[in-house]
Amino acid sequence: MKRIYIYKRFERFWHWSQAALIIFLDITGFEVHGTFDIFGFEQAARFHRVASWMLIVLVIFAIFWHFATGEWKQYLPTTKKLKEQILYYSFGMFKGEPHPTKKTELSKMNPLQRLVYLGFKLFLIPVTIISGILYMFHKTIDANDVVVVEDIPLEGIAFWHTLGAFLLMIFLVVHVYMTTTGHTPASNIKAMLTGYEDVEDENEEQKSEKVEENETKL
Repeated sequence: MKRIYIYKRFERFWHWSQAALIIFLDITGFEVHGTFDIFGFEQAARFHRVASWMLIVLVIFAIFWHFATGEWKQYLPTTKKLKEQILYYSFGMFKGEPHPTKKTELSKMNPLQRLVYLGFKLFLIPVTIISGILYMFHKTIDANDVVVVEDIPLEGIAFWHTLGAFLLMIFLVVHVYMTTTGHTPASNIKAMLTGYEDVEDENEEQKSEKVEENETKL
């Protein structure tokens, strides 16, 4: 095993801040819907509005950072070893099989992660944010006779925003579970805290493969 620096400082800040804001938005949002009572309706609505603007600002900075650093290339989809990755998550990891892809600084995500995170960034986050903004300013937009929103009922906007909230919760639960599939249950979380991750050394891997071949011959 060798330790390499994979996750940069802003990347870690953006990751944890985004997760915290999404969780807080889910809590306050569902309280506004009357699911439970923690802060009180008015306070929850106020917190939800402030946190939503914080998330929008964070997303804008993250988009700028991704394009300025070239990190957007990490999300380019590929079908190379996609089938192997799906089979690994479905069966292989439960049998102790080796991971089909290797994590590097230039390739942090496997093919399946690229597709999931690309959908998260291009569909899930935009739908949730846009529907939230439309819901927040629906009266103002309707009063100004904006044609784009004029025929969209408030219930429809609320549906998409609530759907986005549920999908974000599902994404977070699955994401947390998948972090436990590293070398140890806490290794991926530790890497996102420190920036450093332990990956398999190719030389050591080749040596172990040669040993296995020799043992097979014997």
